[in-house]
Amino acid sequence: MLILASASLSRKKLLENSQIKFIQIPSNFDEASINEKDISNMALKLSFQKANSISLNIKEINLPKEFNYSFLAILGCDSIFEFNGIAFGKPSDKEEAFKRWKRMSGEFGFLHTGHTLLLGNLDFSEKVIRVSKKISETISSKVYFSKLQDEEIKSYVDSLEPLNCAGGFALEGRGGKYIEKIEGCFSNVMGLSLPWLRKSLINEGFFT
Repeated sequence: MLILASASLSRKKLLENSQIKFIQIPSNFDEASINEKDISNMALKLSFQKANSISLNIKEINLPKEFNYSFLAILGCDSIFEFNGIAFGKPSDKEEAFKRWKRMSGEFGFLHTGHTLLLGNLDFSEKVIRVSKKISETISSKVYFSKLQDEEIKSYVDSLEPLNCAGGFALEGRGGKYIEKIEGCFSNVMGLSLPWLRKSLINEGFFT
């Protein structure tokens, strides 16, 4: 059984559309507790902490009884957008989102998504996950933005979509029409590299 340690709707949709069976359990890890200057490493560390949080707190989680947990994979992901060496998380307000898009217009940046899989099994009698292996990697995609008019930026910001997304844009939403091209994994820009996940699970005998 695959557990998605995230509340992300876009990651949920990616797994559902790929017909990968999973259950979604949001991680309650405090992201502010991690201090790391390298943006790619930060994404990787956060992905591990999200997955590990589920593993450590499994006793407090009500798992559906109908699934087989003899082989368990916990997936943690974290996405950070890098623009000119600066980490862009979710904009704090519309003003910040507008200023960011003014800078990003006609330029490019990198969407880094840290991926961590914790593999093991669940001991139902003790309600403990026995982790046997960790697989982790940061996947990076280069994102090119169209040259936008101020009116387009304002309209997009007014939709409030940028305020809920790492980097201030959503490829699968209204922001998709402002992305010129992508170099690298497409689904990674939506928060989860499906090719990486498939390869990692199959290599461990977990068929999707």
